[in-house]
Amino acid sequence: MDLLLIFKAIIMGLVEGLTEFLPISSTGHLIVVGDLINFHNDGRVFEIAIQLGAILAVVVEYRQKFTRVALGMFNDSQSQRFILNLFIAFLPAAIVGVLFISIIKTYLFNALSVATMLILGGLVILWAERRTHETRVTNVDDMSWKDALKVGLFQVVSMIPGTSRSGATIIGGLFIGLDRKVAAEFSFFLAVPTMFAATFYDIYKHRDVLDMGDFPMFAAGFITAFISAWIAVRTLVRFVANHSYEIFAWYRIAFGLFIFISAYTGWITWSM
Repeated sequence: MDLLLIFKAIIMGLVEGLTEFLPISSTGHLIVVGDLINFHNDGRVFEIAIQLGAILAVVVEYRQKFTRVALGMFNDSQSQRFILNLFIAFLPAAIVGVLFISIIKTYLFNALSVATMLILGGLVILWAERRTHETRVTNVDDMSWKDALKVGLFQVVSMIPGTSRSGATIIGGLFIGLDRKVAAEFSFFLAVPTMFAATFYDIYKHRDVLDMGDFPMFAAGFITAFISAWIAVRTLVRFVANHSYEIFAWYRIAFGLFIFISAYTGWITWSM
């Protein structure tokens, strides 16, 4: 067993869990941190696989909601509408992903693309937070199918690494009139079908490179991602009830500038 590789897997799992549900781009951070610690051992498959740990953190945190929806999916109109909304919001990214994910991974999965989107996304968050909010929806069960579709379209933008899936859906939710907590919670719920689909689709596509010898590495990343994501989800819901997302915007801008400056000066050799 390669202990150094296990240690790197733990770092990557920690990064995945802490960033997946914050509006700072988990994919972007995984690309950047992977460069920094030289973690490229079947990296794409590993990065997708550890997302499963982060997904399960949401399922555990909102287990009562998911259980209630599952039990009422055949006879409860509210549960049925919730499932329909998730399906509608999931569709745009699923369609675009199947058609263009290979192109996106080939040309945009690099540190400088990430830096660009981190900065642009930070500026969008600052703009969004400083405009006047008109809140229409204060409960996730009151969302219409049109609200769900709009959030789903925002999620498509997040397929560009550095954008942030949670950032795009949460800020997009604020734009269309969702309450802060509703926008965050629907983003978490939408992550479940989206990330499950992405995880199993990518694992299926790369099944030929999977090796049981990598199991300790995958397990270390999975467990770390689960624990850190569970902490992040609980913390973010409490945070957004009384705070804006500006702190995340400034972090994105600072991190993006750091990548550009370090690349320009030659201090760090980033992936291109």
